[in-house]
Amino acid sequence: MDGNGRWASKRGLPRSEGHRIGLEVAKSIVQAASRMGMKYLSLYVFSTENWKRTIDEVGFLMGLINKHLRSELKFYRDNNIRIVHSGDPAGLPAEVLAQIREVESETSGFQGLTLNLAINYGGRDELVRAMRRIAARYGSLPAVIDEEAISQALDRPDLPDPDLIIRTAGEYRLSNFLVWEAAYSELWFSEKLWPDFKPADFESALDEYLRRERRFGGNG
Repeated sequence: MDGNGRWASKRGLPRSEGHRIGLEVAKSIVQAASRMGMKYLSLYVFSTENWKRTIDEVGFLMGLINKHLRSELKFYRDNNIRIVHSGDPAGLPAEVLAQIREVESETSGFQGLTLNLAINYGGRDELVRAMRRIAARYGSLPAVIDEEAISQALDRPDLPDPDLIIRTAGEYRLSNFLVWEAAYSELWFSEKLWPDFKPADFESALDEYLRRERRFGGNG
């Protein structure tokens, strides 16, 4: 969900306003996904690299995340949306982590859309933490580690690999998002900055995805 800061700067607004509008857009996409009967949606909310931003911007983003999780619990309940978290919990402010855990617990039994919030997440960091989990399980890293062992040690082994990854703001890279899980994901890019991204754009991405033939390395 890229381009909040650029969107605000183009309008002479503080970057915080771009993030605020971007959050409203994210909710509209979640609503669209839920309405269409999608089972899984992941949002890259805050990356491990985002800590490099100014203290004020990071503080605003953490506060926005915390406020949103608290205020949108009724929305999740009303729409049968289950919330899960990907990312390193150790680096998060205590109040943000507590709010994440509360919302996860409150929505754990819901059977509609599963919304995966990637907060303090980085794909490489996830793989490092996966290796540590495997080492902790066996006392050290075993001589042979297969793909299944790694997949089961990731943050969300209960979620399927993403079928489609959407990137906005004219950026044509994954930027450390789900680097293991995205091995065979279809990619779709938009020039639109995230605050300008609409449910109609989301549906266009899904329509194009449905027209693609996925071979997974076979019959190519």
